[in-house]
Amino acid sequence: MSGTAEIFRALGDPTRLRILALLRAMELSVGELAHVLGQSQPRVSRHVKILIDAGLVERRKEGSWVFLSFGDAGRVQPLFVLLDHWAEVGGGEDPWAIADAARLAAVRADRAAAAERYFASHAKDWDELRSLHIAESEVEAAIARALADRPVGRLVDIGTGTGRMLELFGRDCAHALGVDRSPEMLRLARVKLAQAGLDSAELRQGDMYSLPLASGAADTIIIHQVLHYAQQPAAAVAEAARLLGPGGRLLIVDFAAHEREELRSRDAHVRLGFSDEIMLKYLEAAGLKGRVVEHLEGGELTVTIWAGERSEAKLKVVA
Repeated sequence: MSGTAEIFRALGDPTRLRILALLRAMELSVGELAHVLGQSQPRVSRHVKILIDAGLVERRKEGSWVFLSFGDAGRVQPLFVLLDHWAEVGGGEDPWAIADAARLAAVRADRAAAAERYFASHAKDWDELRSLHIAESEVEAAIARALADRPVGRLVDIGTGTGRMLELFGRDCAHALGVDRSPEMLRLARVKLAQAGLDSAELRQGDMYSLPLASGAADTIIIHQVLHYAQQPAAAVAEAARLLGPGGRLLIVDFAAHEREELRSRDAHVRLGFSDEIMLKYLEAAGLKGRVVEHLEGGELTVTIWAGERSEAKLKVVA
């Protein structure tokens, strides 16, 4: 673990202080940092490595991009209290900070423009699929009802896509984390969550069969319209269940069994929905008490919400 001297050595350069200030605003890729700082990417990478070695910053690879975020909060937060105090004592605004903020706004705008292009190119496909089932607003209202009986706690959204579940429930939880395999989707999610004022929500690239989280790390898990893409849905449910702490719950939202075979070729659906019997078997095999929450009819496809709960007593005995 890095000592105090190493931390202060890492801070002994104006560029590295600027990097920390920028990461307080939002997660950034190394390339985006280089753009904002007006420096070459290799030079920025060297500064980033020093911050990583000091335990102040972490790097996470998403496809061909590398995103940066803060290290352990217990190490970083006291440091910012100190830096903020020194800034107040020094008085006046740092001209570098003003320039960096302007260029950071340009990065946000670039991300938003890329998101708009992506949505525009896929809008037709999404609209066709949505026309087959009840309005998404009604599905979201049903999810909210299903979660209303207790605090959300630590929320994990598996297959987060554009981050909609985090956008809806991120403000009501202790910590919000979205996981998705697609770097493109994670970039879209960052834009949407930033626009919604949820920069604190965490996003990670990961596979639903091998999630980058410790067992017991979640109180509430949502898998929303993801399992019909899964080659091994039972394995995905079991991996999600692994993350649940005592008394935790898993909410699965997906299509009921149907016969729209064209969705396999047109929209890459692997499973044509799920029967209640099959889904409850998945939940039971994963060690959860399963139940059918609600069937949402109103189109050619029915959307179903299933819930699985981890027994508090059982986990306490194991522990």
